[in-house]
Amino acid sequence: MAALAEQGNVRRETGNVTKRLQKELMTLMMEAVPGATAFPENDNVFSWIGTIRGTKDTVYDGLEYKLSIKFPADYPYNPPTIKFITPIFHPNVDTHGNICLDILKEKWSAAYSVKTILLSIQSLLGEPNCDSPLNTHAAQLWEDQAKYLTVLKEKYAMKTA
Repeated sequence: MAALAEQGNVRRETGNVTKRLQKELMTLMMEAVPGATAFPENDNVFSWIGTIRGTKDTVYDGLEYKLSIKFPADYPYNPPTIKFITPIFHPNVDTHGNICLDILKEKWSAAYSVKTILLSIQSLLGEPNCDSPLNTHAAQLWEDQAKYLTVLKEKYAMKTA
């Protein structure tokens, strides 16, 4: 009997998460984030594909990156797992696409949404935290924006070719 009650709770929680994600999708569609999109992948509400474009007046201006967004069954109480699919040269992203962003880790709040996350990642592109780098080479180059841009364009061209 207890097992049946537990199954009912799991279904209810999954239903609540699904409703929350559908609501967030509608919000994204109605209130678009300039230079960022996210949609469920193959109608799976727990797995999304996002796109981030670098903002004007940053070294990432005009570059576009795909993201993988995986939501846990207990979202929004725990953050989604987000990775860059398109390889990126950035102080806060490792070679596997993992992102070092406090709101995706210890500073996560259930009040955050996909929209908040996309805006934060987009902001991180132009304003990295070089004190906590996952890519030390990128962090060291960041101070010299001309040199950084040269390396960034070379790496982006190689990975999108």
